[in-house]
Amino acid sequence: MRILLVDDDFLITTALKTILEADKEIEVCGSGKSGKEAVSLYASLIPDILLMDIRMEEMDGLAASKEILSRYPQARILLLTTFLDDEYIIQALKLGAKGYLLKQDYNSIIPALKAVYSGQTVYGSEITAKLPGLLNNQKSFPWEDYHIGPRELEVIDLVAQGLSNKEIAGKLYLSEGTVRNYLSAVLDKLELRDRTQLAVFYLKNK
Repeated sequence: MRILLVDDDFLITTALKTILEADKEIEVCGSGKSGKEAVSLYASLIPDILLMDIRMEEMDGLAASKEILSRYPQARILLLTTFLDDEYIIQALKLGAKGYLLKQDYNSIIPALKAVYSGQTVYGSEITAKLPGLLNNQKSFPWEDYHIGPRELEVIDLVAQGLSNKEIAGKLYLSEGTVRNYLSAVLDKLELRDRTQLAVFYLKNK
């Protein structure tokens, strides 16, 4: 089993390499310290599994995962972090990562790698306990997939409440021109004709 190891903390990389190579079935075929290096190394090494930290400078593990999976849809990526962050877990799930583990749980890393290698998706016990609540709390419509930002969502919500551009501008401390620009951009992104269609669409998917 060939593992590419990427973490911006040299001590953690060294410790993980020692732990992994104590198992005769595992070979650490390369290591890096940033998301950019992960993308480059993955392309040159094509490892069986990429074991990667999430929080890194330059390019984080989630951004690197997205780029790698866009090029290599079958890539098996196991993410490591010291943070039990809901948003990270959700993004890892959406990206198609094969696992998300806490670094502190060293004993679970090798079994997790072997499980991922055999085709399973693995999440640590703390994360597995959180998944039902996280999934139930997700929005019914993936606004972020359409590049709808928080400010644009505020404008959409006020349009759905029946407010005019002038009223929206007053509530959000924007100019009417800025509100018109937001509205035009949103209609374009969602391929809708007018504010009435937008209001109906939003209320259906809220």
